[in-house]
Amino acid sequence: MTNKSISKNKKLAAKNGKKPHFGRRRGMWKGSIAFGLVNIPIYLESATQEKKINFRLIDKSDHAPIGYKQYNKVTGKEITRSSIVKGYEYKKGEFVLMSEEDFKKANVKATDNIDIEDFVELTEIDPMLFEKPYYVVPQKGGEKGYILLREALQRTGKAAVAKIVLHTVQHLVCIMARGEYLILEILRFANEVIGANEAAFLESSVKTTHISEKEVLVAKQLIDGMTAKWNPEKYHNTYRDDLMKQINTKIKKGDTAVVEPAESKSEDLSNVVDLTALLRKSLESKRKRKTAHA
Repeated sequence: MTNKSISKNKKLAAKNGKKPHFGRRRGMWKGSIAFGLVNIPIYLESATQEKKINFRLIDKSDHAPIGYKQYNKVTGKEITRSSIVKGYEYKKGEFVLMSEEDFKKANVKATDNIDIEDFVELTEIDPMLFEKPYYVVPQKGGEKGYILLREALQRTGKAAVAKIVLHTVQHLVCIMARGEYLILEILRFANEVIGANEAAFLESSVKTTHISEKEVLVAKQLIDGMTAKWNPEKYHNTYRDDLMKQINTKIKKGDTAVVEPAESKSEDLSNVVDLTALLRKSLESKRKRKTAHA
């Protein structure tokens, strides 16, 4: 969906008193959330929109488009995406070839399920771990379990911690309630983030520089004077706006070039009827495991 159609969608929705609708897609990942013995079939939708200005590479001499080729490094011939497989180099020059089926066979359960491992206070998760958000949307048959988990998270102020496999890579995630939705946030693993106690980027001069109490007091007063209520819509990409002005100025001046086109060579997974019974059974199972462990 283009920026123009999104804007039009928003205006029509506002006129009709409805929320903007960005189109119902199949979802970029389908599976289920395991919540005790409750199984919630869901799919994920991206919660972010790309606002980049896209440029194509052009040959300065004749204005011909320059493309990115996928080619065989031995023969030099261009190949199609369907002819490409992933290979793991287990020793110099020796590879194990992996198909999409091989990745699924590695752990079928992990590729289709999000098993909640813990519930934690949302405020305890370090913001440095957050990477990318997705909307969690229930599939048919998962509505009741979805609402149950959403309401429970909202009332407790907690987030569910789990793991998911996306594009053959396992990620740590947290699931939280946000309005009518559950949000799945991709988290960085702790060992992927350099902690402030581990970082060694500051020069020794920074550590030995002293400031007076008066300087801190004046800085605090400045901060107090500039403090405002958080409003994310207040901030926008000014560089993008300025760049578009430059582009539009060139268009008005006729400073453009014609580029010749290059020749082209669900199934109901939950079956949940009585969620209360399943939740009680989950709690009993947890108690028995704790007793046995003790």
